[in-house]
Amino acid sequence: MLDFSQDYFALFGLPVGFPVDRDRLADAYRALQGAVHPDRFAAGSDQERRLSMQVSTRVNEAFQTLKDPLSRARYLLILHTGDPGSDHDTTCDAAFLMEQMELREALAEARSQSDPLAVIGAVLDQLQRQDRALHAELTGLFADPTAAHLSAAREAMRKLQFLHKCRRDAEALEADLDLGA
Repeated sequence: MLDFSQDYFALFGLPVGFPVDRDRLADAYRALQGAVHPDRFAAGSDQERRLSMQVSTRVNEAFQTLKDPLSRARYLLILHTGDPGSDHDTTCDAAFLMEQMELREALAEARSQSDPLAVIGAVLDQLQRQDRALHAELTGLFADPTAAHLSAAREAMRKLQFLHKCRRDAEALEADLDLGA
């Protein structure tokens, strides 16, 4: 039914790397789910239904991992080093941390500004620029996975974690202000 020894990229017929063709990923996901979904095996034996559930779960997990850039970076580190690092590791880049602190302060003060949504929009724009830069960096680093590049990729992934958390917080504040308006 499915070779569980395959990595997630092979499962979907994708090249191993940070950039992922999202349309190709989605098409491969739909095709696999269509073939292995537990509903197709409802009349099968207990073993077939159980195996179908396991395969379907693996396909869902692989899809969610490759679809999300942060999860994909973590997975690539696992493939190349066997160690994803800890979610609690933090970047050592003082300039980046200072910039993140400034963005957080802008969000904290947004409600008291004359146009809080503009402040949040500016923060989101800055996060988007940083996100694009980190994606480009990760693309290059994972294209040539030397030990030094993997170490740098781990650092870039830590920064990406900061950006994703700040983006979630900014979007939550934006939604809260939209609802309160």
